[in-house]
Formats: sequence, structure tokens, C-alpha cells
Amino acid sequence: MITPETRKQNSEQKIQAKGIAVHPHLPMIESSAYVELKGLDVICKRAVVTLLSTQIACDLGNQEYSEIRFFIDLMKKFGVRNEVNQKEKKLIGGTFSQQDIADVVWEYECCWSLFWALGLIDTIEDADTICDCEKAIHLVADCKDYQEFKNKCHLRNIEEILDMLDLYYRYHWAVVEKEHFKPELPVGNLNPEVVWERRRGLEWLISKESDWYEISLDT
Repeated sequence: MITPETRKQNSEQKIQAKGIAVHPHLPMIESSAYVELKGLDVICKRAVVTLLSTQIACDLGNQEYSEIRFFIDLMKKFGVRNEVNQKEKKLIGGTFSQQDIADVVWEYECCWSLFWALGLIDTIEDADTICDCEKAIHLVADCKDYQEFKNKCHLRNIEEILDMLDLYYRYHWAVVEKEHFKPELPVGNLNPEVVWERRRGLEWLISKESDWYEISLDT
């Protein structure tokens, strides 16, 4: 078991090596002894429904409506239609705002965190560019059903997930501090939106909340 102190030190070393500012007094995240990771089935279903929801959001954003029913039907086929969160539900129900569309499009990055946690991609340690959207699509689209997708997944252990969450928590502080308080603060090549959304996905993995929009992302 990795102690919170060691995890914090490891994150700070990685951050400094990337030319990103470190706040030495940021708190530590909880030990794995006090954290409960969501189950494989729950995470797999959220990953699938997120990926399909982003396709709907992209189509709505581009005012292309012909394939929306196709993606809703895919949700039913994969057995995840009832797993949608509040914003995804608005998109399907036609009660969405433009902000809802934008938020769900950015769920690509939340999904990327889940794909990493499920062992489908190697690393998300760099947060300078958006995810590989085409690869994300194929991770789901190339499966004939939900069980085939789930069979490809191997959930990473809690220590590895907490390591990544701790890193993103400190990334997030840096980009928020630069944007709102210290424009001169060095943040390397971090993309603030990528950092924000990937952290949301990582936080959700250990949160008691089912809807990741209900999770506080304070720094």
C-alpha cells in the first residue's frame, strides 16, 4: 500500500519534471484503505454510454440529426440506455441547452480516463492534447455487444488509479491558479479542459455519486 505522503511526493516530482508549478501545501488524497473503487461492470457501462453520448452531442452540435436514433438504439443494444446521467438524458430527451451539448462533447476526456482505468489504453499521464477520438470510438464500435467490450477490460488496481488521480488533482490546481490568480504561473503544456474532464472521470471512479456532474472538483 502506498502512503498518501509518498503518492504526493511522487506526483510532485513528475510535475516538476514537466515544468509545471507545484503547490507544496495542497492536501493529500485519501489512502486506498479508505477508498472504494466502483465495480468493473459499473465502469464498463459508464464508459460505453459516455462514448455513445458524445456521438449524439457531436451530431447535435453540428446540427446533424440523422444518426441520433442510431446511437440511442446502440445504447439499448449494449444495455446501457438507463445509465445516462442528467446532461446525457437532456440530449436524448430534446431538453438540452447549448452548454449541455458542449459539456457532453467534452465527456470524451472523461471517457478516456475510464478507458485507461479499464486497461484499454496505456497512459493518460500527459494532459497536453485531447484524446484520440477515433480510437475511443473503435474501442466500443468494434465490439458486437456489451459482453465483448467488457471481456476486453481489465480494471487497474486502486493504487495505480489513485496515483493518476493525485497527479491530475495537482495538474488541476496549477491550471486554475494560472487562469484565475497568477497568469505567470508555469503549467507546461497542460490543456485546462483536458485536465478538468479527465479528473472528473478519475474522481467518479472512487465517488459514491453515480452522476459525475454531482462531484465537486475543487482544488
